[in-house]
Amino acid sequence: MRRGNQSSASEFVLLGLPIQKEEQGMYYALFLVMYLTTVLGNLLIILLIRLDSRLHTPMYFFLSNLAFTDISFSSVTAPKMLVNMLTHSQSISYAGCISQVYFFLFFADLDSFLLTSMAYDRYVAICHPLHYTTIMSQSLCFLLVILSWVFSCAGSLVHTLLLWKSMKSHNHSSASEFILLGLPIRVDQQGMYYTLFLVMYLTTVLGNLLIILLIRLDSRLHTPMYFFLSHLALTDISFSSVTAPKMLMNMLMHNQSISYAGCVSQVYFFLLFGDLDSFLLTSMAYDRYVAICHPLYYTTIMSPNLCLLLVIVSWVLSSASALVHTLLLAHLSFCDDNTLPHFFCDLSALLKLSSSDTTINELVILTVGVVVITLPFICILVSYGHIGATILKAPSIKRICKALSTCGSHLSVVTLYYGAIIGLYFFPSSNNTKEKEVIVAVLYTLITPMLNPFIYSLRNQDMKGALGNILSKRIFSVR
Repeated sequence: MRRGNQSSASEFVLLGLPIQKEEQGMYYALFLVMYLTTVLGNLLIILLIRLDSRLHTPMYFFLSNLAFTDISFSSVTAPKMLVNMLTHSQSISYAGCISQVYFFLFFADLDSFLLTSMAYDRYVAICHPLHYTTIMSQSLCFLLVILSWVFSCAGSLVHTLLLWKSMKSHNHSSASEFILLGLPIRVDQQGMYYTLFLVMYLTTVLGNLLIILLIRLDSRLHTPMYFFLSHLALTDISFSSVTAPKMLMNMLMHNQSISYAGCVSQVYFFLLFGDLDSFLLTSMAYDRYVAICHPLYYTTIMSPNLCLLLVIVSWVLSSASALVHTLLLAHLSFCDDNTLPHFFCDLSALLKLSSSDTTINELVILTVGVVVITLPFICILVSYGHIGATILKAPSIKRICKALSTCGSHLSVVTLYYGAIIGLYFFPSSNNTKEKEVIVAVLYTLITPMLNPFIYSLRNQDMKGALGNILSKRIFSVR
């Protein structure tokens, strides 16, 4: 977010490599061959690992992820360098420069984490060969890769935000923070609402952690459906943690301010985990569709590789979407008014507050919203349409009850998540619009993530059984 009166460059000039002009063609051909070799060679590695079942081991699983990372890492810099050499234009836009820094750091960090995971895999294979298959389980490999993506994303975002802050001109005339007006409640009710929201937040965190723990400890829950559910639980914890702690601290300290960098970070992570929720719910809907409509091919279709791919794609698309919105937001100016009628830095509220032209931002919100919200919702509806049609082909009470027990929890969560979004953006009211937006935001940032553990625990016999088994084991161990 650019401040008021400032004079900053809209592009940078890359001097390129220290080579003479007459050598440009030779070096261009050399670097083009090197880049194509990198891409094709790593794609070949991924293809071979994917097609040969003998290579479906932890070492080659990490290697395939490393190959994909190497392709992406080279693609951050090489294509731009080659285009500049070919067109003799050394410029790069401000947004392009920031994006290049972000993805360069992201894939460099990811390379480091994956190499560390591969080193641990080799350590276990050589030092503990008898326990190798037990230690290097699929769930641990998935966890190591996902943690690598998360830490790399967070690390590159921190560096990018600090770089962006240092690149801004010091000639500005606006405040370095925003004021969050918070919830539309009276001062004498602050204590009651603080207690209520604190209990809701703690319930969200503990409830979703319990789901992750049950799925991790009970081998009967090591299935695609519960694999996605564990990621959804982690996402719900993160989603609530983006807004709730800051809101609770503001209510407790009676201080409604949030720093400039804190506001930008909140926007990014709010969009990241909000979009991730949408993609994971879509993956779970596809899982239920395969389970009911193609039960004989379920284990073949919903393979561990496909499940992992769906989760990684969800993370990548969510990260890209959040980054695009955040970078566009960084170009807006905020001069005089820095008061947000919200309890967190909501993107739409910030756009209304900006003194810049927000046409491009709104166009991107509409376009990206189709990809991360509308299309996933349509896919979920289509999945349940096929499920309904399959059940109605040979309707029976037993079959309907089984479908409801299989899909009921997921359908309830989908209704809560998309119901709040539809109520907020598709049916706007003319009266008290700002208050309504804040109330609906509380619904999908605090209430929905809190209810998800109850929905999956109370409506799901497998989760109840897993909880009962763990409790009975603890009781007997104590005795």
